[in-house]
Amino acid sequence: MQADRQATPTRDNPIRRLFIKVGVLPFFLAVALVLFTALSPRFLSAENLMNVARQSVYLVLVSLGQMLALISGGFDLSVGTAIAVTSVVSALAMTTFVGAMPVWAAILLGCLVGLAAALLIGLVNGVGIAYFDVSPFIMTLGVSSVGAGLALFLTGGVPVSDLPPEFGDAFGFGRLWGVPVPVLVALVCIAVMWVVMARMGFGIRIYAVGGNIKAAHLSAINTRRVLLMAYVLCALIAALTGLLLTARVESGDATLGGNTALESIAACVIAGVSLRGGIGRVENVVLGAFFIVLVQNGMNLAQISSYMQMVLLGLLLILAVILDQVRFRMIMSGK
Repeated sequence: MQADRQATPTRDNPIRRLFIKVGVLPFFLAVALVLFTALSPRFLSAENLMNVARQSVYLVLVSLGQMLALISGGFDLSVGTAIAVTSVVSALAMTTFVGAMPVWAAILLGCLVGLAAALLIGLVNGVGIAYFDVSPFIMTLGVSSVGAGLALFLTGGVPVSDLPPEFGDAFGFGRLWGVPVPVLVALVCIAVMWVVMARMGFGIRIYAVGGNIKAAHLSAINTRRVLLMAYVLCALIAALTGLLLTARVESGDATLGGNTALESIAACVIAGVSLRGGIGRVENVVLGAFFIVLVQNGMNLAQISSYMQMVLLGLLLILAVILDQVRFRMIMSGK
């Protein structure tokens, strides 16, 4: 009885309950706000926060796709390559077609070709993981290497320029109802992803497969198809990001998305998406991606070198994974 009375305050600790429920993100966010506000008075200005919101669009999109792979029980290291391949292929297609057809037809066809290239990447990943039981780490790492090599081969390491200016004006710098087009695209994707994961059967099946793939199979869920679709959708969302980035830089670049895989995994893990699968929420992932960009922005304002930023981001990911392990043990032990 005495031991039970002593254990009760531990179970009722509000900080512990909050940590188990929402993960490490609120704690990391509070530390970042205090630290970077102290280092730079411009950090919390409305102008800077709006700038962070615009910059976070691309990582938010990639993280939503990465979330699908993580919840299904794997991860995708090839999202950066999907961005680069989409950028290069779509740019090459646009510059090829623009003289032979109306400009908007060339832009549309170029975008479709870029999406098709990313679709192929997602299919290769999904088939290897779902039907041949290849480790997600090995499969997506191998595809990442192949895709990066092909992107460099197609361009010779030189960005593809002379894209139709209408493409960049509309999708890179355009506004609709006063809101930047990339932000509107991100908002639509967030809403669709929330509906899929929270209200549709496909989302439920992804959670089931990631939580316990054997139990999902016994429940008559086609686990292979679910895994295949998770990686295909992940690649397509990365491709959409690649198109928006291509419009932003107004060239097809084989180096786009270089650190995106690490950053998207970090955003998801910090947002409470479990590396074991079966756990994760769309709204938390959006906030996690915003947090990563916020930290990068704060380090830039604090004049921390880009090399040290890579070190700090890696350490942040390691810490998030360790805390994810602690949180999982707390959940499983019922504390």
